[in-house]
Amino acid sequence: MSVVHQLSPGWLLDHLSFINKINYQFHQHDEPCCRKNEPTSVHSDSFQVDSISSFGARATFVSSDFTTKTKNDDSENYETFMQKHVFRPELFDVTKPHITPAVHKECQQSNEKEDLMNGVKKEISDSIIGKKRKRCVVFNQGELDAMEYHTKIRELILDGSLQLIQEGLKSGFLYPLSEKQDKCSKPITLPLDTCNLSELCEMAKHLPSKNEMELQTLQLTEDDTSVTEQDLFSRVVENNSSFTKMITLMGQKYLLPPKSSFLLSDISCMQPLLNCRKTFDVIVIDPPWQNKSVKRSNRYSYLSPLQIKQIPIPKLAAPNCLIVTWVTNRQKHLRFIKEDLYPSWSVEIVAEWHWVKITNSGEFVFPLDSPHKKPYEGLILGRVQEKTALPLRNADIKVLPIPDHKLIVSVPCILHSHKPPLAEVLKDYVKPDGECLELFARNLQPGWTSWGNEVLKFQHVDYFVALESGNC
Repeated sequence: MSVVHQLSPGWLLDHLSFINKINYQFHQHDEPCCRKNEPTSVHSDSFQVDSISSFGARATFVSSDFTTKTKNDDSENYETFMQKHVFRPELFDVTKPHITPAVHKECQQSNEKEDLMNGVKKEISDSIIGKKRKRCVVFNQGELDAMEYHTKIRELILDGSLQLIQEGLKSGFLYPLSEKQDKCSKPITLPLDTCNLSELCEMAKHLPSKNEMELQTLQLTEDDTSVTEQDLFSRVVENNSSFTKMITLMGQKYLLPPKSSFLLSDISCMQPLLNCRKTFDVIVIDPPWQNKSVKRSNRYSYLSPLQIKQIPIPKLAAPNCLIVTWVTNRQKHLRFIKEDLYPSWSVEIVAEWHWVKITNSGEFVFPLDSPHKKPYEGLILGRVQEKTALPLRNADIKVLPIPDHKLIVSVPCILHSHKPPLAEVLKDYVKPDGECLELFARNLQPGWTSWGNEVLKFQHVDYFVALESGNC
């Protein structure tokens, strides 16, 4: 369970536990003793899969640490064993806030709260080469709106978070930093981005187009299946087996959890998702919002509001579908969702939640009143409103009404934009057999369809650790 504690303010989540409860294990076929030391090769321009099933002519078996070979005509015996992976725990080792209270205190001394809220011009004397000049600090409308919004939700964030944090400290899930001071923090080596998935999606646009029949969903079952790289970029891929599969794309290995499906493409190539003729009961959206830091760093591409509106939610959403959209603290984006985006999709807003990010000891990762970065992000929840009354899917099954102003408190992953899982948090508000979709995803989940131009990013095998395997 990813839910450690559930109280009236919301939930305390264990993101790492959620990942590791996924069955990241698969069958491996070891080579005969006489061939174990024989060198093997991997072709970086091939698409490969390893599990109980195998791909055909263009694919070879790939193990977690080395390449194996299929059984040949000599009928040599191969030993079968299970290989299990877990997510690297150090990627959730957030022991200290990103900004210490001492640094924040200095910032507060030069920014009185009353002046910030009233937008009063404040004179600051700066000594420059023995002379003094007066500089006016003026806050733009967006900053003033953000301050006003923060004032409205501040007590909700503070009081609710403290209740959940106290429960986490009592149960031992969270721990005072002093108890772990003897634990040496080692530098964390992250995988090199040697396989830029978004660039591959852009290249895939130049591949020959396929007809609609050829774009049907590609199901990876226990049986042998043949696939090409073009299939990966032009079809929804499903792992319907009970085991994880490992694929290799451009020399990089990715783990596909059981009962998961995905489409690797950008927003201009979503047609394969529509071709599935499937509608979804919950759609979680994490748009690449535009902001100044993104434009400066060029870390990832962003979408304009017009492009986000063009996402075909009306075609993907089932009647009464629950729409959940992650949003930054920029009030411009929040207003866009409430006043423009959701109305264009015929979505009625039902709740506004917040994700609060804390350290392993229960501190906010940023000071709550920091004028720059806040320790929380928003989620806007809404229901699709049908123009004509349609019978709901399994209408006899009742779901709870969605409460407003809930908090999701968790230790964040140090990887950029690796959001906490919402599956267990939303389960009471979605039908038990509901179809689930995540848009702009960067990881896969069992029981969910995921789409995005970096949908396999956090499935990279280097984010996992292979445990000792046992013979089958």
